[in-house]
Amino acid sequence: MQIEKRVVRFILFVAFAVGIGAGCAAKSARPQAVTPLSTLRAELATIFDAPTFERSIWGVLIQSVDTGDVLFAVNPTKLMMPASNLKILTLATSAERLGWDFTFETRLVTSGAIDGGVLKGDLIAIGSGDPSLGSRVGDSGRSMAAWADQLWNAGIHTVEGRLIGDDNAFDDEGVGAGWSWDDLAYGYAAPVGALAFDENAVELAIRSGAVAGSLGDIALRPVDGGLVVDNHLMTSPPNGESFLDLRRAPGSAHLTVRGAVPIGTPEFVRTVSIDNPTDFFLAAFQRALNARGITVTGATLDIDLVIPPPETAAARVLVSHRSPPLSELAMPLMKVSRNLYGETLLKALKTQDGRAGSVEAGREAVVEVLRSWGISPDSVILSDGSGLSRYNYVTVETLVSVLRHLANDPRHAVPFEATLPVAGRDGTLGNRMKGTIAEGNVHAKTGFFSNVRAISGYVRTRDNERLVFSIVANNSNASPAEIDRAADRALERLAGFSRTLEP
Repeated sequence: MQIEKRVVRFILFVAFAVGIGAGCAAKSARPQAVTPLSTLRAELATIFDAPTFERSIWGVLIQSVDTGDVLFAVNPTKLMMPASNLKILTLATSAERLGWDFTFETRLVTSGAIDGGVLKGDLIAIGSGDPSLGSRVGDSGRSMAAWADQLWNAGIHTVEGRLIGDDNAFDDEGVGAGWSWDDLAYGYAAPVGALAFDENAVELAIRSGAVAGSLGDIALRPVDGGLVVDNHLMTSPPNGESFLDLRRAPGSAHLTVRGAVPIGTPEFVRTVSIDNPTDFFLAAFQRALNARGITVTGATLDIDLVIPPPETAAARVLVSHRSPPLSELAMPLMKVSRNLYGETLLKALKTQDGRAGSVEAGREAVVEVLRSWGISPDSVILSDGSGLSRYNYVTVETLVSVLRHLANDPRHAVPFEATLPVAGRDGTLGNRMKGTIAEGNVHAKTGFFSNVRAISGYVRTRDNERLVFSIVANNSNASPAEIDRAADRALERLAGFSRTLEP
């Protein structure tokens, strides 16, 4: 009995002591101070942890440009599909390796003599990838017309030979690995080549037929784009079904058009990719020569089909055309996210050392630049230059590191930021964040395809602190509008953030 009493007394003593200790600990603990930064983090967590995004994967990193201080992070080191945010890496590497003054050159050469208005030999167009030639990109065909004028003024009224396209500056892989097959017919998935015109796409003008049940009316512009249209587009009743589906297999010139257009629908236009960039370029150049009255008596050929191939190293240059500089070419690449520009720049990165441009060679250049900037190469899996491939992966940490490096490098800071869409003002951000504190403040590259949304760039706080951010959503079943709203709310909050003032 005595033992039991002693045990009970001991248990009561321990319980009392523990209670006293716990009470003391509770009294000594102090609540965490609420600061503007802690409030910001809590609000951002609420945005990205919303039930709508339960099945989504977010990658988010927000840092100070100047100090590197991390304001917020979610999965910063996880590999994510970046969509067109990959263009940030392509442009950053191009600016570092090629420089903002870099231009593409297209040359017209010959080894033949000019006698009595006749060029006795082949006329060869040698390309290096210029993506800016053509009417769809503001050139309005002026360059090729000017070339024809120069040839005429040089005394060439007839070419007694062939019109040859030398596209060997790049390899022949026009379509990127991991591009979805159902994208390939559209203009944004046009194949890349060293000779390019009109972004390697044509316009498809579409109207309803005269009566319900009839075929829709389809016209290609230009008609000699090399495509053959299989028209299965039906005219539906007024206010009836409306949809459009385009299909073209790789290596095929057959474009299949299916869908329905309600009767009375006004003409609308879609851009569709062509199959062979070199043939497309040569057809456009042939039109320019014909318009100037210059006759070509021989065939129009890709240089790979000419046996033996013509010698071009010692050929005489008749015309040399330079593209706008990289600082200007980067505008359509970033502001409106032209994929062909990204693919062209990636392949141009290694042509400077004599090798034909390729994705593999471009990938080497990207990795070398990232490594020189202290960024681990294993944080990027790169399969193309535009971000259209679903084989691309990159961490938001890497995107932020690249953006921060560019912002702190006086060679790149101003020209790079000038290429980015501005919230509520232009490019792919022209209709986002309008009327908010972020309008005119957020400068960022967007990116998207099915189940992926991304936005990365810069924003200034109320204290004028420069922040760099990357927000990427993958594997999401939320609507694109919901994801964009969440990202926009976060950016608006950052634009209104102050480290010293209460929100």
